[in-house]
Amino acid sequence: MAAPLDLLCVGLTTLDITVRPVESLPEGEAGQIVEKIALSPAGTAGGTAFVAQTLGLRTALSSAVGDDPQGQIVRSMLEDAGVDTSMLAVDPNWPTSTTVLPIRPNGDRPNWHMMGASVFAPVGEAERAALDRTRNVHWAGVGFPGTMGKGADFLREAQARGLFTTCDLIAPTEAAQTDLDVLLPHVDLFMPSLAELSALAGTDDPVEGARRFMARGAKGCLVKLGGDGALLVLPEEQIHAAAHRIDPVDTTSCGDSLCAGYIAGRARGFDQADALRFGVATAAQVALGVGTLGVLENYDATLAFMRETPVKDYSR
Repeated sequence: MAAPLDLLCVGLTTLDITVRPVESLPEGEAGQIVEKIALSPAGTAGGTAFVAQTLGLRTALSSAVGDDPQGQIVRSMLEDAGVDTSMLAVDPNWPTSTTVLPIRPNGDRPNWHMMGASVFAPVGEAERAALDRTRNVHWAGVGFPGTMGKGADFLREAQARGLFTTCDLIAPTEAAQTDLDVLLPHVDLFMPSLAELSALAGTDDPVEGARRFMARGAKGCLVKLGGDGALLVLPEEQIHAAAHRIDPVDTTSCGDSLCAGYIAGRARGFDQADALRFGVATAAQVALGVGTLGVLENYDATLAFMRETPVKDYSR
C-alpha cells in the first residue's frame, strides 16, 4: 500500500541555477567572482512540492525530467527532502527543463530558460491512483502539451473525491487562457500573480480580476501581490495578508512558495486568514536567501517568523 499524501503537485519542474550578485556580463572571456551559485529543484510544480515537503507536508510530484545530469540532480534533491518521486518520469527525448538566473544586486532576476521534459509530461493511471491517497492537488501544468485536455477530467475526479484543488501557471499565454476555460470550473482556488491576472483578466484591479476568474468557474482566487503580500478573494469575503518588512535577496521562487505555504497552513487546520499569512511568511523566508528554499527551514521556524517578524503598515 502506497503511503498517504497531503499534496500532489502536477506540472512544471525545472533545475534552477541561480547566480548572485550579477551586475553585468564580463567582457570577452573575462570572469567575475560572485557570492553564491545555487542549484535548486524549482518550477510551479517542482518548487511548490519542494517547499511544501520542507514545511512538513507529505508531498508527491508528477512531472518529468530528461535523461541527463540536471534530471539526476533534481531527483536527488527532491528525494533527499522526502518528496515522493515515483511519478517523476524520465523522458529520453527531452532535456530537463533548466533555468539560469543571474540575480542583480537590486533583486531583479532576468533569466535564460531551456524548455524541457516537464512541459510534455502526461497524466496517467499512476496520478489517478494517487488521488485515493492525497488530500490536496496543485495543478501547475496549465497550457502544457503533455497535459492539455486532460486537466479538467483529472481535477473533476479529484473534487469528486473531496480533495482541495489549486491551480497555478507559468505564463499567461493564449494556450493557458484556453486551458483555463475548461480547468477553472474544477478549481477551488486559482493562484495567479498580479501580473498574470492583469494579462489574463484584462484588469489591474486584483478584486475585479479575481471575480472574472470566479465567473469562469473558480471558487476563489489567491492573488500574489509581490511586495504587497497576497489577497484572497472568496465569494463572501476578501482577505489581505501584508508583506513582511524584509530586504529581499532573491524572489525567484516566492510565488511557488506562497502557494505551498498557503496549502500547508490550510492542511494544518489554519483559518483562511492565518493560512494566507503563513503563505506570505513562507515566501518572505524564501526571498531572504538564494534558491528555491532561501532561508526556509521547517514548519516551526516559519510559524515563529510569521508571529514575530513585522509586516508593512498600509494605513498611512
